[in-house]
Amino acid sequence: MFQIKLSEEINVPKDIVWGVISNTDDYPIWNKFVVECDSTFKVGSPIKMKVKVFPFMAMPQKETILKNKEYEFLEYGIKMPLGILTSSRQHILTSSGSETTKYESVFILKGLLAPLVGFLLGSQLNRGFSDMTSGVAARSLEVYANKND
Repeated sequence: MFQIKLSEEINVPKDIVWGVISNTDDYPIWNKFVVECDSTFKVGSPIKMKVKVFPFMAMPQKETILKNKEYEFLEYGIKMPLGILTSSRQHILTSSGSETTKYESVFILKGLLAPLVGFLLGSQLNRGFSDMTSGVAARSLEVYANKND
């Protein structure tokens, strides 16, 4: 198994953070890792992305929405045949006060290829998910500040 787990305390309400995650049109503005994204976020539907695993190139990635509990939890991933590789990408939001949200970013790889993928791409994935997590926080603060102006 290969796992990346990050979190940020963001001084904005949960609905603002959810709005950032679910507004795929704005991903190019704040997201250095997933530079394009398109999805309805309906369970069972696709999420199509362009992901910059390597800084010099964005690669297409298509996954499936696995769970969606609005304003709280979004999960998508892939499942390759025979358990060779499965991925789970989770966005978890928890209110830690009326104006504060704990945002957790979780990425899990399981299966026969997980150790190899982790070895080969681990540093790039860590960089990417770290950039995305800090991007969610920064964009949420920006959206909230603009809303209150």
